[in-house]
Amino acid sequence: MTISSPRGSADTLTGYRHELYPYRGRQEFLDGTLGFIKEALDGDEAVVVAVPHDKVTLLRAELPELSAVRFVDTGSVAHHPGRLIAAWQQWIGEHTAKGRPVRGIGESPWDAARSRAEVRELQYYEWLLNKAFARSPAWWLLCPYDADAVYADLKAMARCHPEVRRDGRSQASDAYDAAAAYQFEPLDDPCNPYEETRYAAGDLAAVRGRIAECARRHGIGGSRLRELTLAATEIAGNSIKHGGGHGVLRTWAEEDRMICEFHDRGYLDDPLVGRTGPDATQVGGRGLWLAHHLCDLVEIRSTREEGTTVRLHTALPD
Repeated sequence: MTISSPRGSADTLTGYRHELYPYRGRQEFLDGTLGFIKEALDGDEAVVVAVPHDKVTLLRAELPELSAVRFVDTGSVAHHPGRLIAAWQQWIGEHTAKGRPVRGIGESPWDAARSRAEVRELQYYEWLLNKAFARSPAWWLLCPYDADAVYADLKAMARCHPEVRRDGRSQASDAYDAAAAYQFEPLDDPCNPYEETRYAAGDLAAVRGRIAECARRHGIGGSRLRELTLAATEIAGNSIKHGGGHGVLRTWAEEDRMICEFHDRGYLDDPLVGRTGPDATQVGGRGLWLAHHLCDLVEIRSTREEGTTVRLHTALPD
């Protein structure tokens, strides 16, 4: 297939652009993404492609070997919304550091295996991209979105993308709601039965013991238990240090995962804490960063009125 320029070439990149591309079927996916790539190549821009493996196969079959188009391995981050922003920072960093505009194509697998919590976090991640890259060098992210996917919610997706691609053209999205940016859905109630433990300074060993007891009942052991215990120690320690000196731990299992929930009276005023890589001068945030990389999913909800709740998800053994 020959890549042809779409009608109305895109303007020169300035700052960060975040665009939704709803599609149905293989051909619409190819039409939109290949047109986007063609625009980039015509403008001497680099392209970073981060899509599921089946979409990589489709695109590679249509594209010649082009050094300006880079396909990245999304295996370690595709199912972990909390890791994706840092991954994009790394993927585009080598291009923007050289002052070269770059475009990205990013699609997460919205498949039937997703839990409600994962879908909720993927939508929240799309909101947070706008904040994370608000002051970044010039780059443009196209988000293909399968309108026929099991969890398709175009209304929710449209609210967090300032632009939308239709018929090969980029245009401002009427559905984008900047005023609602960075809001999140409330968490579901814990499943019954759950166990509750209050903790304060000096209780971290008891917290680890409670989590280990619950994990072993559900078949979690070895390295997975060590990773969960380390993440939980970091989060409980944050409660004691920054959340009023104490907190509440709840543990339960639902569907195919074990959940550890920590609640305290502290407040996180930066929703990106833990989602971007910590640097040498950063104060705090390393515990949440570690949790995102040790657990299968991390949910964080924080308001001045209700405090902070962190949920650590660990998949149960098959």
